[in-house]
Amino acid sequence: MHFSFTEDQNALRESARAFLADHSSSEKVRAAMASELGFDRGVWTRIAQEMGWTGITIGEEYGGLGLGYVELVALLEEMGAHLLCSPFFSTICLGANVLAVAANEEQKAEYLPGIAAGDAIATLALTEASGRWDASGIAATARRDGSSFVLDGVKTYVPDGHAADLLIVAARTPGSIGEDGVGLFAVGADADGLRRSALATMDQTRRQAEVTLAGVRVPESALLGGAMDSWPSLAKALQLAAIALAAEQVGGADRCLAMAVQYATERVQFGRQIGSFQAIKHKCADMLLRVESARSAAYYAGWAASADDGELPALASLAKSYCSDAYFHCAAESLQIHGGVGFTWEYDVHLHFKRARSGEQLLGSPSQHREHIAEHIFHHRGTESTEK
Repeated sequence: MHFSFTEDQNALRESARAFLADHSSSEKVRAAMASELGFDRGVWTRIAQEMGWTGITIGEEYGGLGLGYVELVALLEEMGAHLLCSPFFSTICLGANVLAVAANEEQKAEYLPGIAAGDAIATLALTEASGRWDASGIAATARRDGSSFVLDGVKTYVPDGHAADLLIVAARTPGSIGEDGVGLFAVGADADGLRRSALATMDQTRRQAEVTLAGVRVPESALLGGAMDSWPSLAKALQLAAIALAAEQVGGADRCLAMAVQYATERVQFGRQIGSFQAIKHKCADMLLRVESARSAAYYAGWAASADDGELPALASLAKSYCSDAYFHCAAESLQIHGGVGFTWEYDVHLHFKRARSGEQLLGSPSQHREHIAEHIFHHRGTESTEK
């Protein structure tokens, strides 16, 4: 187990930092937020064609780079620091991840090359009005009709759902409950009966949408894996996505700390830099502790994802719960250190605060993930007792 980046991985981080400094600056972020799509298509094209990031974890046989989750974690940390407005997370960390673990070879060959090339934006349409990210939250139905399936339901809080070319829709067999009878369907954005509308959300750096499925008919070949038993695969894809989000949150938390320290050295009050006050020093020290602990959790989980370690479910929840808490804490403390100017348009700290708050609920809240960890420990200990 090696927790330092290789020369190539560090080169990826440096190139990402340089690219994002130019293309995800404060001015570029604000311009993207004000646009209809919520991101710059020109920057997205450069991300795909020049940087090759859209193929980072996609196998070479599908036109990708075939790199691992450690590289993805390193890249997402930089994206989180720069508040990148793009469909990267929805396309790679949700859409491509689901296809990688749930699709058959024919489906992977059909969809993954377009994603790797940056020609297709993808996302996962899972959550509904309840906002739940578990199987119990899936109420949309998939009714078999001859050689087709008919999908009905309303999905909400779908990341980049308004702009996606491909939506992976979670639906269940009518009458099924829990984790039974859940299927994943690849649905094109132009499907008859599919309607999409962007939602007004607190965090405008990551757009979400409501997707309505009104009798959407798809062929049997759209069912990923060919069977209505996809929950285990979907659960693993969500664990991988949680690790990716945790890495992004580490980058955001680190940037909040950096902004706080910079402001504390510049702001003078009562004839002294406010950074010389003990209360401010304590806040910054506490933020540093949380950032470094969050980074360790995200890196360890990233290694587990690359190694397909058996502790992946617990480590994913550990990373997501801790990094979400750390990001929001650092954003809130940075805002306190900045004072009233923190919520003015000129400063980025309020943008991080909003993304941190929104990210807490994305893929499940910290408290829900702590419950997952407790359940995993309880199950693991129960299995050990049975074996003894």
